[in-house]
Amino acid sequence: MPFLSHLARDAARRFQEAGIPPDESRLDAVLLARHVLGWDLATWIVHDGDPAPEDFTLRFGALAARRAAREPMAYILGRAEFWGLEFEITPAVLVPRPETEIVVEETLARAGRDASWRIADVGTGSGCIAVAVARWLPASDVVGIDLSDDALAVAERNAARHEVADRVRFCKGSLLAGVAGPFDAVVSNPPYVPEPDIEGLQPEVRDHEPRQALAGGPDGLDVIRELVPDAAASLRPGGWLLFEFGFGQADAVRAIIAAEPELELVHVRPDLAGIPRIAVARRRDGAQNQARRAERAGEPLESRIPDPGSRNVAL
Repeated sequence: MPFLSHLARDAARRFQEAGIPPDESRLDAVLLARHVLGWDLATWIVHDGDPAPEDFTLRFGALAARRAAREPMAYILGRAEFWGLEFEITPAVLVPRPETEIVVEETLARAGRDASWRIADVGTGSGCIAVAVARWLPASDVVGIDLSDDALAVAERNAARHEVADRVRFCKGSLLAGVAGPFDAVVSNPPYVPEPDIEGLQPEVRDHEPRQALAGGPDGLDVIRELVPDAAASLRPGGWLLFEFGFGQADAVRAIIAAEPELELVHVRPDLAGIPRIAVARRRDGAQNQARRAERAGEPLESRIPDPGSRNVAL
């Protein structure tokens, strides 16, 4: 009878032969073994030298074959962690990534724990952003929007799992069309991979993750070009737009936001690798909008901005 550690070692070798890095291969093999056994890490460490249970080899082998075919671990396990929470993950949604957690972090930093915000999550997928924000802002309401019925079903289950279904509503749609504002924040992890780059992605992404959640047109910016003005029209004055974008797109994103008179870019946040990744923009208030429109029209700003010392207030 084979030992557990030997079977895990053999699986890790197969994963390496399939192109998965050695450290990741060893970790994935142990995770799959623990998943089949229902063991935590401590139990595995104590008992990995035990003989494999009778039904283990067949079940483990089936999962290992899927990983050797470069299927993402999140799809095999049916779950992934995001913002310290465990989410159900299926092939209908993207696998949550650490850089997307920055969208949550930046949103919470601006809201404050007691904020009673209305927030829209565009392209919600698994609902990871919407649910994480709702968990940390208990007085807020969130709407998650997606084109995929299958993705929305996953998101609804995740909201129920984390007990925020009463404050997170999901609806089918494209961007913010048909969703009534105004919102205090619009957040998004939109499709931003340029179409020509899809074939060069890792097999886990290229062959398994939903293409409509990845591909952003020829330069990757098609959805972002629509999202920015859509959000500007749906935000309250002073409201926030926060979204993720791809490698090498920072200058283009700055230009897209600069072309929208209702918005000003406040911050571009890098990811842990130092790559610009998250755009943080704010809708201008009334006086700022007047100034921006006048500036774009070439008019003297003084002629359009009220003097704060001589306001006429109608009572």
